[in-house]
Amino acid sequence: MSGYNMYEQPRESLIDSTVSGGTPRGSDYLAPPIGLQPDRSLTSTPGDSSPFLPPQNKETYGNDSEDPSPARPLYKRPWFWVVIFGAVAVVVLAVVLPVYFVAVKPNQHNSTSGSAASSSGSGNSGSTTGNSTSGNGNGSGKPQSVITTGGDGSTVTKDDGTTFTYKNSFGGYWVYDPADPFNNGARPNSWTPALNETWTWGKDHMWGVNLGGLFVLEPFIVPSLYEQNVGAVDEWTLSQLLGDKLQQTLEDHYNTFFTEEDMAQIAGAGLNWVRLPIPFWAINKWDNVGVDTTGATVVEPFLARTCWNYILRVLGWARKYGIRVNLDLHTMPGSQNGYNHSGKLGAINWLKGVMGLANAERSLDYIRIITEFISQPEYRDVVQMFGMVNEPVLNQIGEDQVQSFYFHAYEMVRGITGTGAGNGPMISLHNGFLELAAWAGFLSGSDRVAIDTHPYFAFNSQPNRDPVNITADGDTTGGFGGKWPLQACNSWGASMNNSRSAFGVTLAGEFSNGMNDCGLFIDGITSTGAAGGTNYGAGCDYWEDWQSWSDETKQGLLNFALASMDALGDWFFWTWKIGNSTTTNTVRAPLWSYQLGLEQGWMPKDPHTALGKCESLGANMAAFDGDYQSWMTGGASAGTIAASATQSLQWPPASLTDIPAASMASIPQYTPTGTISTLPPPSFSASATVSVGNGWFDASDTTPAFTPIAGCAYPDAWDANDAQIPVSGCVPASR
Repeated sequence: MSGYNMYEQPRESLIDSTVSGGTPRGSDYLAPPIGLQPDRSLTSTPGDSSPFLPPQNKETYGNDSEDPSPARPLYKRPWFWVVIFGAVAVVVLAVVLPVYFVAVKPNQHNSTSGSAASSSGSGNSGSTTGNSTSGNGNGSGKPQSVITTGGDGSTVTKDDGTTFTYKNSFGGYWVYDPADPFNNGARPNSWTPALNETWTWGKDHMWGVNLGGLFVLEPFIVPSLYEQNVGAVDEWTLSQLLGDKLQQTLEDHYNTFFTEEDMAQIAGAGLNWVRLPIPFWAINKWDNVGVDTTGATVVEPFLARTCWNYILRVLGWARKYGIRVNLDLHTMPGSQNGYNHSGKLGAINWLKGVMGLANAERSLDYIRIITEFISQPEYRDVVQMFGMVNEPVLNQIGEDQVQSFYFHAYEMVRGITGTGAGNGPMISLHNGFLELAAWAGFLSGSDRVAIDTHPYFAFNSQPNRDPVNITADGDTTGGFGGKWPLQACNSWGASMNNSRSAFGVTLAGEFSNGMNDCGLFIDGITSTGAAGGTNYGAGCDYWEDWQSWSDETKQGLLNFALASMDALGDWFFWTWKIGNSTTTNTVRAPLWSYQLGLEQGWMPKDPHTALGKCESLGANMAAFDGDYQSWMTGGASAGTIAASATQSLQWPPASLTDIPAASMASIPQYTPTGTISTLPPPSFSASATVSVGNGWFDASDTTPAFTPIAGCAYPDAWDANDAQIPVSGCVPASR
């Protein structure tokens, strides 16, 4: 494999944005189910002035003199009662049918015992149980559940008792059943299957946003946290500086940065997925990861496990609004890229250096624990993709080393889930900043493995200050955008589609409107609290001050966004929301905020408007017909990998980039004799009558966790590239 991708460069931080509803387009828009028409909730009742009643007009027979008999009262006329009974029937059907299709029918996917089971051939399980007496099929006599659901214009009551109006002009509807919090009947829009319906890879498309900065705190997404704690450059140093205030500060952030209303807005914007970056310390962190050069014990300063309950809450909101989740493990012990969003800014110590193998072993446990949780019937319809490692830098770690890890982790995950559609999530592998073509044929025959690319112009070593408020290249209609829309199409469209044929499911897990690196803290923050500065040129004031942008600039950015979406096909914008800077009380990295762009007009109200954009500009897209080979999506032959394709992918690797093969037997490792940290399920009110799971899908998976070897003098696991290999005591006896 070879070929470094100049258009896909690592980012230094993330952003977030919010979306509002839009206007449906032609045949792309389907009417919502009966009873879920706009401005009508299933829990509402018709008012006195029913639209179904006929007008009370006087009958005429030409003129009054031509009707010799006196007029009879309406209720004595036969046709009157026919109309009345017909109207009543319509009202009853309008209420009953949606409840059946949204709440009862999905639960019939279950066995009579009430547990979730996969639908035949669909790859999706139904709700975990049916709670209404007409739908649970268990004869338990439990009281009928009160299912709340609604479409455009319905009122949503949040956990704190406050309300908001759900705005969704695309036929989406939310569903919440307090007796069955795992009801998967919601859908975000008319063109996306409900969670309990089959997602068809290649036919259904991932149109999503990242929830960056929520659980992994990047400076440019949440600048206020860093501006208020001068000296913090990443979550490691931020955690150290906050000290006793760490838990309160982070819980305040988790509670306010992203809310249920944000998730509702995402659905209302015509989107159907979110990519949710999470840190490994959602599971645990270690209080001793070696000793530094002064001999002091190194303690990971992160707030361990606290964010897990908030992650569960976000998954619950996604379920309520029918949004599928790509859960992304964004940080690795030791750092897989040295960026500030890996936990600690600086050196790479994952699969690299003296502690590289030990850190990789530890990361396997985190992948395993997450897999066990999300593969449970309660979560497999919501979390339908799992990104195991975010942005490992292959040109530093090594292609062979990362590929060996990917294959080993793949085998571990599928050993837990089983193979075939419906058995655990689609596995997402980041391409490590290589060209997509370099991955063609990797793990051919595997079961549901996707390749993830993060195409950005912002970090391609060019200033990229070219204007967008001029006519777009190739646009015969005079639309704005300058060179950027066509450049997005030509740079990404054909490579994405070719990869879908040569590798399988291919997605852009991140992209943005940032054609340059302008924006507060985009290139990081210094220890003095100053912005890291732009790497590729000056002249960023205009790009940070969105309030001064002209209508032409906004239209040019919109066309750039539309072209990017069309070229990528399956995508997640980075990111949904950017927090305000404390110095200006405004967003200072506006090119990265979907929410702000939606509000201000440089992101599309309807993502369908992106379709055909590249073709209209004359770009060659190398069209993909949407038909993946069966094994790529969990069908026939899935999981059958030729031995010749993996014979070089040994684990552990024969060497690391800076550890020769002769020294591999001596470098420190951990030993699999520890206690595994399982993830707890959420707690629900007493009205919930379903199993919540125990956090562990595969009861036969009883292998202990990796843990330090007693007596080993480990070097600092986050800074060991120049450390000496311990003389003895750091290798498991079984090796």
